[in-house]
Order: sequence, then C-alpha cells, then structure tokens
Amino acid sequence: MVTYRLQFSKDQTFQTGAELVPYLEQLGIATLYSSPLLESGAGSNHGYDVVNPGWISVERGGIEGLDHLLRTLREAGMTMLIDIVPNHVGVEVPKANPWWWDVLTHGRASRWAGHFDIDWAAGPILLPILDADEAGALAQLTVQDGELRYYEHAFPLAPGTGSGTPQEVHERQHYRLVSWKRGAAELTYRRFFDVSTLAAVRVEIPEVFEDAHREVLRWVRAHPEIVGLRVDHPDGLSDPGAYVRRLRAALGPDKWLLVEKITHLGEELPASWPVDGTSGYEALADVQGVFVDPDGAGLLTQFAAEHTGVRQSIREAEYDGRREVADTILAAEVRRIAALVPGESPDTVRDAVAEFLCGFPVYRSYLPEGRDSLDTALSVARTRRPDLKVELDTIYSAMLAEPHGELATRVQQTSGMVMAKGVEDTAFYRWNRFVALNEVGGDPGRFGLSPAGFHAALAAREAGSPRTMTTLSTHDTKRSEDVRARLAVLAEIPGEWTARLRDWSARYPLPDRSLELLAWQCLVGAWPISAERLASYLGKASKEAKLVTSHVDAVPEVDEAIAAWPAQVLGDAALVAEIQAFVERIAGPGWSNSLGQKLLQLAGPGIPDVYQGTEVFEYSLVDPDNRRPVDFAARRALLARLDEGWLPEIDSEGAAKLLVTATAARLRRFRPELFQHYRAVPADGVAAEHAVAFARTDRLVAVATRLPVGLAAKGGWGDTVLPLPGGADDWHDMITDTPVDGATPALGTLLSRYPVALLVRPA
Repeated sequence: MVTYRLQFSKDQTFQTGAELVPYLEQLGIATLYSSPLLESGAGSNHGYDVVNPGWISVERGGIEGLDHLLRTLREAGMTMLIDIVPNHVGVEVPKANPWWWDVLTHGRASRWAGHFDIDWAAGPILLPILDADEAGALAQLTVQDGELRYYEHAFPLAPGTGSGTPQEVHERQHYRLVSWKRGAAELTYRRFFDVSTLAAVRVEIPEVFEDAHREVLRWVRAHPEIVGLRVDHPDGLSDPGAYVRRLRAALGPDKWLLVEKITHLGEELPASWPVDGTSGYEALADVQGVFVDPDGAGLLTQFAAEHTGVRQSIREAEYDGRREVADTILAAEVRRIAALVPGESPDTVRDAVAEFLCGFPVYRSYLPEGRDSLDTALSVARTRRPDLKVELDTIYSAMLAEPHGELATRVQQTSGMVMAKGVEDTAFYRWNRFVALNEVGGDPGRFGLSPAGFHAALAAREAGSPRTMTTLSTHDTKRSEDVRARLAVLAEIPGEWTARLRDWSARYPLPDRSLELLAWQCLVGAWPISAERLASYLGKASKEAKLVTSHVDAVPEVDEAIAAWPAQVLGDAALVAEIQAFVERIAGPGWSNSLGQKLLQLAGPGIPDVYQGTEVFEYSLVDPDNRRPVDFAARRALLARLDEGWLPEIDSEGAAKLLVTATAARLRRFRPELFQHYRAVPADGVAAEHAVAFARTDRLVAVATRLPVGLAAKGGWGDTVLPLPGGADDWHDMITDTPVDGATPALGTLLSRYPVALLVRPA
C-alpha cells in the first residue's frame, strides 16, 4: 500500500479530507496518513501542540467531522493512520489547556500535577513569555534594568481573593506564585526540546498514559479502518521501550505501529520494541544518496572552506553546535541533571554533564540496550576533556548501576534534545558545503551513496522491517524532495556552480559567509521563489545557525540586512536572468532525479508515504513553507488527463511525476503480491553506472537513471542493456503502457520517453 500525509488545520479540515478521498483513491492511495487529530492550539497548522488529549479538534471539524471522514474512507475501501503526540502538550495559552491551567492554579495539589515533569523542589514554576500579549491576564508588567520583564503573579490555593502585593500574598501562603521570565534556562519543567510552550508529560505513569491515550484508543477500537498509529518523538520519553510495549498491548498485535525515530547510519531500532518501523528518514537518505555524485565532494569542500575562511569537518561543526545548545538554550536541563551527580564543584559537574551529552553518537541509548552508545559517549567526552575524567566516570558508573534511575533517564532524554538542537537545528544551518545532504536523518559527511550501498540498504530493509514507512518529504524536512533532487545536479557540475556562486555572492553579500552558501543553494533549488518566502526562510535559517544572530539574541541590523537581501537580489533584472538561465540548465537533470527517487521509493521495500502535494514537482523549504495550501484542483485535472491516456512531457507542470506516482501507487494497491523480496538488477554496458534497478519478485523491475549530466556527457546510454530476471521477453512498462523489447532491452530504448520505467510481466 501507499500512504498519503495530510496536514489538518482550520483551513484543511476533516471535511476537506473527506472531499479529497475520491482523488486519493484514484491516485492509488490506500491509507490516509493524518496529522494529530486532538484539540490543539488555536490556528495550529501541525497539531503537535495538543491542549486537550480527551477531545477531537473542533477547529478541524470535531467528532462529527472525523466520523464523516472515516465513513468516507471506509466506503472507498481506504484506511487511516493517525499521528499521536505522547511526549508533550501545548501550554502557549495556559488557560486553553485544562491540565496545565489547573496546575498553575493549584500547584502540587492539582489532580494533574503528577502528569507534568516539574522540578517542584526548584521553587515556583517558571514560564518564559516573549511579549505582553502572551501574558494575557496572568502577569503584571514591570521594567527591570531597562528591559521588559514579567512580575510574579499570584494564584489562589484556597477560597478567598486575598489582598496586598504579590510578595505579601506569597508570604502569607494564601497564593501560589508563578514566575514569568525571559530566560529559558530559568525553566523548572521539561519541554519538547527548547520549545517552552510545549510542556512534557509523564506517560510512563499508567494513569497519565490512560489519560493521554483514552480518546485516541477509543477511536482505534471503534473504527477498524484506523489501521495504526505513528508515535511522534519517542526519544523524549523516559522509557520509550516500555511505552511502545504498553501501546502495543493496548492496540493489539495486528495494528500498524510506527515511531518517529531518527536513526544514524547503521543504527537499528532496539530489538525489544514491538513496532513495525520508523516514519522513514533513513530511507530518505538512502534513496536520495544514490542520485548524488561523490566526485563532486572535493571541489565543493574546498570552495566552502575558501568562501567561509573556515576548514572544519562536519563532526567538529556538530560538536560545536551541540555544546553551544547545552550551554545556552538547554542549560536548564543540564543543570537538572547535574544536581543528581555528586561533585565538589557544581560548575565542573555541569561542564561534565554537558560534555557527556555531546559525546553520544546517536540520539540516545535505551539502557540496558544501547550500551555501546553510552560507552562511546564516555570515550569521546574523556578524549575531549581528560580533566573531567572523575566526573565523567561518575556519571557513566551511576547510569550503568541504575539504568532506569533518574540520572540515566534524564541523560538519555536530554541527549536527544542536544543532538536535535545542536546538529539538525544548528550545524545543519552552519555547515553548508552541499545542503541537499543537510536533511533530517541524513549525514552531510556521506557525500553520495554507491549503487552497491543503495542495494545493500534496501535489501536490509526488506529483510528486517518490510512494514516500516519510507518517505522523501515530510512536514519536518528542511527542503522538499524536488529541491534536493535539483540541488543534487550541482554535485555533477561543481566547477560551474562554484564559479556562479563566487560571482553572485560578491555582488550581493550577506552578513555571514556560510549563510551565503545556504542562501544561493536554496534560491536556485526552490526557484522560482518570492522575495517574501525567501526572506522568511533566511530569517529562520540565520537564527538557527546562531552565528551572527539568533532567536535568543537577535541582532536587529543583521536581521534587517538578511530580510532585505531577497528583494535586492530579485530586483536586479540582469541577475535574475542569469539565475533563470542557470536553473534552466539544471532543471532537466533535476526532474530526472526527482522521477528516479520517487519511483525507487514507491517501488522499494517498506510502505511508501507521499507528503501532501508532492505527487507533482513541488519546491518548498522548511516549515512553514512546506505547509502552504496545496492546489488539489490542478492535481485532479492532471490526473484526469493522464487517465485519458496522456503521456506528458517532463516540464514544470509536474504531470510526469504524477504519472510515475499514480502508476506505482495503483500497482502497489491492486497488485501487492508483486512487491515482495528484493534483489539488484545490474545493467551492462558503457553507461551501466548510470542505471539503478531492482526486482521485487521475478515479475516486477524498477529502473531509474542516476547522474544524468554525466550520462549526457558520455553521449547517452550507448550499448548499455538491462538483463531482466528469468530471461523472459514478455515485460511491459506500466508508466508508458508499452511492451518491452525482449529480455535484455537497450536502456536507450527503454528510457527514451522517461528516465524511469516500471516493468511488469504476467505470471
């Protein structure tokens, strides 16, 4: 089957989803993959800020709307996969969340106090807010040291309103004080990463698990068309293994259970987790990697070092980013861990904790599983800071002695935060040699993947986790699959690209040289793009990089210069003409890469997902850019033409990608028996390295073109042929609906219309 991800919101409701069902069914989609359905913050376009786990989102259509959507899916013979958020709830508007509001009102006496991971011993709950509007009716304003801050506000613990100043009230203990401050290090509750408006909940407690999952599980049990759940961010939980085992017991053995787990190269899910797989980031890296030319690495690496004046490995950049966030935006979490470690100097212990967290080679270990990751963390930290050996050894020994103790739990929870914020949201915006690789779950240090490596990865996926999800784009990817496919062309023409970049950046510099590398790549990758969209993206990217400005310490003159840059560039008619000409130069090979990676994902092992709108060419950057409205009417019209027999040209309209998507999705839905097993199908001839092909059973073969610029430079396919399995000569290309010429077709003929083919033969 193939899933299709929809982002529900007030603008794309359950009713919208129901209206899309006929189109999705026609496309070949078997399962609607839904963003979270529970009540979330007003206007949320993602749903991960759940404010009421016991209620279906009214803004998205409520219980009636969801029931109508499920009924529509059932009538179409389709199913639904639901995204859930067990780690945290939204608290941006405290009164909107009944659990959180009750805790703020009643403190530890609240029925929900134990649901949150609050450090009660540290004093009042400290809540950061950014402006007066967020304070609402909760806080009184004052000015301290020339800066707007928030004074403490009292909440009643007992009947009666009390009187006097907040401090006097506090001293009489008639009220609980809730402090509002700017500095997120000052927090006394665990969050989702550094997002202070998302407060973590303790689903490891059975009562909390029941309260958080009751409504979702009720719907799963009442509606057989709900085939499973996708669990957001399990690494933030105290014991992810115990959580998924409890959830599996509640779901039963037959439901699909996926975790949004980012694995590093070679990392596997813990063997004890009763899950079907992940949401597919590792597949994204494999599929994209085979379309990247490793020969481009040398020149692009050299140019990046010359342009920025910094020669630094990705590992050093990752360490710097991790250490920076451990010392700043995640300092509260580090201090909370350090308080659990004995030592003579609190500062030294905090230093050791931060160093230990920065040493993990993966997001986290899952003690007693993942002991090797813990060993690596200790070794790396000792190597970097031999002066902290005593403190580091103390942390390590205590974690091994009590693998489920508070210290081990908090270190493992926080190592994932440090990795996510320090690497994906810092280093991946700083180390901009070739940003097509700077993707969630990816490794910018791995410049391309050989066909042999690609086949090994897919064969392992088929053998070990055939029901895992695979993806190319998600609501969290930093660039859409088609942006990355176009950027992959740059690795084939590094000399031409670096010459352009050198010239353009000299004419329109930015306040940071590494940001220039990022900006020009994203400009050509997402072209055509408006100044407004690009300015929004660069503003976010520069603040994530934290080199010349940041979210916490914004530099107004820098922010203004970055915001003005897109309009300046796009206002230069001569430069726009140059950019347009260059994009036209790489567009065709980029389309070839797009079609190739889409076919390999859809035909390969695992359960492929199509992110909303990406069935045609779609050039988006990081959220919220990738959550813009999708023109489904245009896609419906294109699909109707395809069903009339139209074979479109490969152009910016994207109908060719829709053709590939629909062909593979329909085949997977109606001929699932073809998509079993896996083996490479090597080409033979002068251009064999430019083909990547595999068989699923001996009756289905997918073939795609890789490194199309190099292929054209060789003069095309020449005598290259593709020997098909079994020596049979009755193959048919489902994409063009044409018979294949013999058992060893010439690739020049087979791929004459499109750079991909999906071959099937009868039993």
